[in-house]
Amino acid sequence: MEDSLRKALSEKQAAVDAHGAAVRELKASGAPKDAIDAAVQGLNALKLDKASIEKQLQAALTNGNEANAVSREAFRQSLVNTLERRLFYIPSFKIYRGVAGLYDYGPPGCAVKSNVLAFWRQHFVLEENMLEVDCPCVTPEIVLKASGHVDKFTDLMVKDEKTGTCYRADHLLKDFCKEKLEKDLTISGEKAAELKHILAVLDDLSSEELGAKIKEYGITAPDTKNPLSTPYPFNLMFQTSIGPSGLSPGFMRPETAQGIFVNFKDLYYYNGNKLPFAAAQIGQAFRNEISPRQGLLRVREFTLAEIEHFVDPDDKSHPKFSEVANLEFLMFPRGEQVSGQSAKRMLLGEAVSKGTVNNETLGYFIGRVYLFLTSLGIDKERLRFRQHLANEMAHYAADCWDAEIECSYGWIECVGIADRSAYDLRAHTVRDELKLLEKYLELDVNVEKISCLFYYGFLEASLIFFVVCSKYDKSGVPLVAHEKFAEPREMEKLIIAPVKKELGLAFKGNQKMIVEALEAMSEKEAMEMKAKLESIGEIAFHVCTLGKDVTITKNMVSISKEKKKEHQRIFTPSVIEPSFGIGRIIYCLYEHLFYTRPSKTGDEQLNVFRFPPLVAPIKCTVFPLVQNQQYEEVAKSIAKSLTAAGISYKIDITGTSIGKRYARTDELGVPLAITVDSTSSVTIRERDSKDQIRVSVEEVASVVKEVTDGQSTWADVLWRYPTHSSVSVDE
Repeated sequence: MEDSLRKALSEKQAAVDAHGAAVRELKASGAPKDAIDAAVQGLNALKLDKASIEKQLQAALTNGNEANAVSREAFRQSLVNTLERRLFYIPSFKIYRGVAGLYDYGPPGCAVKSNVLAFWRQHFVLEENMLEVDCPCVTPEIVLKASGHVDKFTDLMVKDEKTGTCYRADHLLKDFCKEKLEKDLTISGEKAAELKHILAVLDDLSSEELGAKIKEYGITAPDTKNPLSTPYPFNLMFQTSIGPSGLSPGFMRPETAQGIFVNFKDLYYYNGNKLPFAAAQIGQAFRNEISPRQGLLRVREFTLAEIEHFVDPDDKSHPKFSEVANLEFLMFPRGEQVSGQSAKRMLLGEAVSKGTVNNETLGYFIGRVYLFLTSLGIDKERLRFRQHLANEMAHYAADCWDAEIECSYGWIECVGIADRSAYDLRAHTVRDELKLLEKYLELDVNVEKISCLFYYGFLEASLIFFVVCSKYDKSGVPLVAHEKFAEPREMEKLIIAPVKKELGLAFKGNQKMIVEALEAMSEKEAMEMKAKLESIGEIAFHVCTLGKDVTITKNMVSISKEKKKEHQRIFTPSVIEPSFGIGRIIYCLYEHLFYTRPSKTGDEQLNVFRFPPLVAPIKCTVFPLVQNQQYEEVAKSIAKSLTAAGISYKIDITGTSIGKRYARTDELGVPLAITVDSTSSVTIRERDSKDQIRVSVEEVASVVKEVTDGQSTWADVLWRYPTHSSVSVDE
């Protein structure tokens, strides 16, 4: 529809221009007034037609709601004002004018975050019997060199050539394209298609291509309109040094996962040398974002909760998959994205059985993530699972899905669930120790002798292995799992041996990345390459880390299979990784649970957070109806019983009207309010319905605990106790 409207608008504009020229010509030639008037009338009719098409196109671009963007902005501003005023979070170092991308959580924000993390531990760590670890934030350079972060953890940056202000190059191009598509009605259908294509392949653009587009479209610095530099890579890690000498470089970790990977060997032993098992970690991560924006959604220090589920690459079934197979929710497979369709509701079991989701274990965690987010209070209709497009996938990944939550900023990635194959463990070890000994040190020794020395721990072989591993930024520790056979088996082993000398001559500085890509090939890919090399002598091979195809010739790699009897199978486990951005989830939760309602008099709008008891920062409040010594004593007695029951509460014995006190705590999202209006019984008010029940003083703590622990709903207790109504105590 948009394309046809743009085409019609372009044609109508051409007609208006032509008719306008004709009118001007009539006037210049002194044509009769009747002829000029008729021509002007025709021109006005064309302009009305053009205006009508423009209106239709604007409606199509804004989904039929022109006020949508304005209302989103107004809603967001109201929410952020409330969050900062009530101290859910505020900019860090505020009295020094703050620092972009850094935020402090206040008391209610800390409580919400603590409750979200407590539920995460219960839902994942306890339920799945995971092994939780806590690793340092400071990470030695060698670890992040092996993982690839030192070389590849970059964004492309441009600078204002006059002021030196930095911007993310892709963000500038993205914002330009989106603004043009949404606001410029004059661009042609062809131009609109070009801009949409750029948005689709934005992550694939090289620095040269990105720079060319910025120059072509005349994009300048947003604040000053000054020209921009050419894009160049900027590493997002905060660098530091470990120890006073400055000789041991390190970084603040950009993710928590590497601490789990480097501890795999010990965790595997702790788990009885059995697979599958999962390790989990909650902790701070640091990314020196070029241009932080969107509040809690893009910050420089944030909390991650990550799971690394280690599994046999030959068996990715899951014993508990049937528990989530019947879940139905919005899924956005890559096929639908490429064809321009929308996300659709799918049964998770069907998605796995049809191969849309790669395997059961990945599907199981997608289902568990869905249950986690919706239990927190995320709206099911504004949650979808989007599959990564081919251009987003790392060459080693089997399948990746993002849990995206819709908020006023659009669809935001909050959880990534990826099958990363065996890449991460291989990154920290050496794939084939004996080959490295022969190839890189060019040892003219008997392989069996070296093997014997290595496995029996003789000093010479150990030192050689250590030197090799150090030279190639590896740990020297084989991060592998073992499967022992009852009887010896004849095994067929795939051998991929890149010829580094030939690759070095052909590709110079790119040799290492091409070697890694070749070694990471699956058996199917490797055998297809072998067949092509044997038949035609060369093959085009896509190297994801280079973002392009290279030509591999027969003399650059040897691919073969060996058969030998084995007593055990040694393999590198695959990793299924759900990674949770806690700050992003919490912000989306704030948006989904915030609303306003009129006060009793109707003269103002009151803010309310409808937090479920699970995440509410305070579970209940205690209010003496009036300032009265007896009521205050009852309130203090109830407070003690709430403390004993482990229920967070807030007591307010000020003389403020009860209606204003209700409104204040509704704005904090407190689910229940206890009002002391006698010495023997009290009322309990539910936040959203404002219904009240009367309960004896002795029972009140148990009733509150029953509701806030989720043992009963408010509807369950509403019919068990007498209702209470008062015309004077609400807002």
